[in-house]
Amino acid sequence: MKILKTWVMLSLWMGSVGAQAAGHAHPQAHQHGVAQLDIAVDARQITLQLSSPLDNLLGFERAPRTEAERRQVQAMLDQLRAAATMFKIDPAAQCTPAQVVLTSAALQLGPAQPADAGHADLDGSFEFHCVAGAKATYVDVGLFAFARLQRVEVQAVTPSGQHKRVLKRPNARIGLTK
Repeated sequence: MKILKTWVMLSLWMGSVGAQAAGHAHPQAHQHGVAQLDIAVDARQITLQLSSPLDNLLGFERAPRTEAERRQVQAMLDQLRAAATMFKIDPAAQCTPAQVVLTSAALQLGPAQPADAGHADLDGSFEFHCVAGAKATYVDVGLFAFARLQRVEVQAVTPSGQHKRVLKRPNARIGLTK
């Protein structure tokens, strides 16, 4: 199952990269007010991959310049690292947070990446270990705690198939079944 989940997440990512390379519009484009969230559900694991412009999370897209901005960045990172609060998975799946990895070139998180002039993103990977991941019927997404975020475009790969959904404020629950 883990191989299948990895393959599916890779397929979603490759589709996005392929669209970029071909010069076509794709759902992963940098758009203020919009974040992308990919969810992969496995029997023993649920993985969420977030991509968002920093503007949605901080109100600016660059390294912090003042002490107040540094505190704002730290508060945002603390919120995202509290995975069990940010993403509340259906209790039927019996999931616990396992790993959170956040990357952003502008914030010097993760491996060095070339900066995109004027545009900076944050990518996050949130892994949950589950007793019965396939029993999850929903995830409550806490991303609307960030006031500038208006919409989350979701792609989910679950035992019941692949689904696309859009969450708009104030609706924060993503269904994982067809």
